Amino acid sequence: MNEENTPIENTPAAEPVVPEAPVARTVPPLPETPAAVAAAGHGMPRAFASHAPAVQQPAVAIPAPVHAERPQITQPTTPLPQGYAAPLPSAAAASHAPKKSSGAGKVAALIVAAALVGGGAGLGSSYLGNTLWGNQGSSSASGPESITVNNPGSVNETTAIATSVLPSVVTIDAAGSSASGSGSGVILSEDGYVLTNTHVVTLGGAEANPRIQVTASDGSIYSASIVGTDPIYDLAVLKIEGADDLTPIEFADSSKLNVGSTAVAVGAPLGLSNSVTTGIVSALNRSIQIASSALPESADQDAPEGDQEQSSPFQFDLPGSQGQATSQSISIAVIQTDAAINPGNSGGALVDSEGKLIGINVAIATAGSSEESGSIGLGFAIPSNVAQRIAVEIIETGSASHGLLGASVRDAAYVEGADVAGAYIAEAPSGAAAEAGLRRGDIITKFNGMSISGATDLTAQVRAVAAGSEATVTYQRDGESAEVDVVLGELGL
Repeated sequence: MNEENTPIENTPAAEPVVPEAPVARTVPPLPETPAAVAAAGHGMPRAFASHAPAVQQPAVAIPAPVHAERPQITQPTTPLPQGYAAPLPSAAAASHAPKKSSGAGKVAALIVAAALVGGGAGLGSSYLGNTLWGNQGSSSASGPESITVNNPGSVNETTAIATSVLPSVVTIDAAGSSASGSGSGVILSEDGYVLTNTHVVTLGGAEANPRIQVTASDGSIYSASIVGTDPIYDLAVLKIEGADDLTPIEFADSSKLNVGSTAVAVGAPLGLSNSVTTGIVSALNRSIQIASSALPESADQDAPEGDQEQSSPFQFDLPGSQGQATSQSISIAVIQTDAAINPGNSGGALVDSEGKLIGINVAIATAGSSEESGSIGLGFAIPSNVAQRIAVEIIETGSASHGLLGASVRDAAYVEGADVAGAYIAEAPSGAAAEAGLRRGDIITKFNGMSISGATDLTAQVRAVAAGSEATVTYQRDGESAEVDVVLGELGL
């Protein structure tokens, strides 16, 4: 007998009992809510249902987990190579496609159930329990395999975001002859391209070719190799071996972000896989300067001149290895967030309220000189538009290009007689700046519409665009503002 079948009870012989005819009841149909649509297999709801009747129901057995489908998205500004975040099949096709089993699907079902049961009361704050798991073969990555929901009637937006994003985020362990450490990464394609930071895969510049192991959110472990690194913007691409059915991250247009927008960081701080923190976008178009031992000596072309003696409060957040001491640094344009970012979040995802990638977590700020400091509410991520361009170039050519202005610049605030903040041109002997008519003494105040407050800002913005790009530069000369178009050169490495 199948133990799941209802057992047949033996009763004494008696006259047959004729069952009463069932009473016909009319059940009004449920409204077509986003949650109901999600339950039918058409994707995660963006807003949970708030019109379903508030009916207390007994616990319902959740069916075997299925892979949660993602909503259709607008293609990113710069197309990714074939196979990257490919559009999902139509609803009709999806209904006949085989489903993958994952923890994300189970949570999606729980969220739908909570939305239906919660009804008009809405969805309040969520308590998410952590179920830790042991990761054999990895010395640092451990954490929940999926989002754990202890109270399905009280899930929130962050639960839905994390459920959607976790299958696209991985933990990266790197080990060399003299150092080891861990970080995070995001999946770019079904066949295993992964985007992360250069300082993660080189252990802060200490190892050129370390052994790399990637752990997916479901606990699957893979070996990986480096496709290419870009030390100028601290990005790198890995290729996982033997993967063919992974879940790519979806890209958002980072140029459309607002200060105050939702920001959720997903990664493996201190090796704790599948960790989720939430906050807001604290600032946009921020530029930071970070010491990098992976930087080639040739990368100092038109780098900002040193005007301040104090050390930078910004640092890479790689646990397990402090890298190598260096006097070289890179300038990068970043998104600032107060979502908690700690050592090990590097290379992981910063996503918006729809679970789309808005940035690659790259650095943290410290309150003092201690390199062991945790999050103080100042985390930084490389904008998704920049990360996407660089990732595509690395996959297609093995490296990425960066713009070159051909000028030596410094902070105008440290130049005697300057009456406006910006990047002061100390020298422009040849190259793009000279060809556009820029000269010594000009103060650049905007680059492609972005405000420039100093040399670091200008260098970061120039490096963010590809070599050969045309840019609009606003500058001040003799107290008057002017504008000129510049065709950027190429930074040689």
